[in-house]
Amino acid sequence: MRVLIALTYYRPYTSGLTIYAERLAIGLAARGHYVTVLTSQYDPSLPTNEVMNGVNVIRIPVAARVSKGVLMPTYGIEATKLALSHDVLSLHLPQFDAPGLAFRGRVLGKPVVLTYHCDLQLPPGWFNRVVDRVVQFQNAMAGRLSTRVVAYTEDFATHSPYLTHFQSKVTIIPPPVEVMETNAADVEAFRHRYNLTGPVIGMAARLAAEKGVEVLLDALPKIIARYPDVRVLFAGPFEQVLGEEAYAQRLAPLFAQYKQNWTFLGTLNQRELATFFKVCNVITVPSLNSTESFGLVQVEAMLLGTPSVASNLPGVRQPPTQTGMGLVVPIGDSDALADALLTIIADPQRFQRSRADVEARFSTAKTIAAYEALFHQLTTRK
Repeated sequence: MRVLIALTYYRPYTSGLTIYAERLAIGLAARGHYVTVLTSQYDPSLPTNEVMNGVNVIRIPVAARVSKGVLMPTYGIEATKLALSHDVLSLHLPQFDAPGLAFRGRVLGKPVVLTYHCDLQLPPGWFNRVVDRVVQFQNAMAGRLSTRVVAYTEDFATHSPYLTHFQSKVTIIPPPVEVMETNAADVEAFRHRYNLTGPVIGMAARLAAEKGVEVLLDALPKIIARYPDVRVLFAGPFEQVLGEEAYAQRLAPLFAQYKQNWTFLGTLNQRELATFFKVCNVITVPSLNSTESFGLVQVEAMLLGTPSVASNLPGVRQPPTQTGMGLVVPIGDSDALADALLTIIADPQRFQRSRADVEARFSTAKTIAAYEALFHQLTTRK
């Protein structure tokens, strides 16, 4: 089967959406399918064509940016050629260009499967409101032209304003989750490198407004009062994050205030990330809105025995709720977040489950098999 996967940003860009799409693409290619990723050349230094882990990656040059979106004048030409030569189109939303590609699929009689990763919420301002309306319209058109729409969880599907319009098309496929193994030597070296002497709270994300970093910062005084040597380790991009410069500047005084208890690790490779999860007593996903719909890092940490504290957002609350490996707190409530983190640090055994229990619900292999079955069903029906 020839599968075309389309999304705005792909690797080396780091986000939950790009990690999801990368795992899907590599997993399908490993099962013998011909997979092409159509994406933006968001960084001009990236090649327009390359093969990554058995996946053909085609990047379209960017002429201009609108907030976090991109304008690619030659996208339509390449999209037409690829739609003609592939059997099924897998589009990942939010994506401004999705309706054009979905329309090509409809005209050519190719199944179009949308994967809806999250709702889009831009910062305040009249211009961003206009952009938001345009993207919502584009996503709605893509939904109408699609054959099926994939959501991570039933919880998110029933609460998303977008997905409620396409309930008859929705298929629930849990996201692909995987993590490398680590060992005691790596963990000890990691602890020594960062001089970790007390409890460790982890956060793995981009430094972005929707991630709720300030909620964790505001929770710190209560946690430090109990554990003065507590350390927050932030794994992920934190400098010059696209569209988040003002947010980082706003939080800079708080980072300076808590410099003894807060450490930025930057982007980690897969082995380092596994060691990071293992070192943490608990991780947290204090996201503020539905631009976060699950939080893959929660399950990655759980596979290594580390529980999570999540915001009470549809989808995001599902990993701790389904596994029992964590707690859920009200959105934006720093006091409740502090209490939940302290509870887990004080009684870690209460939140332990076996790796097999977690993998029974979430794994990359289960996700790839579900997509493969869906694609096969739709192409056979066609």
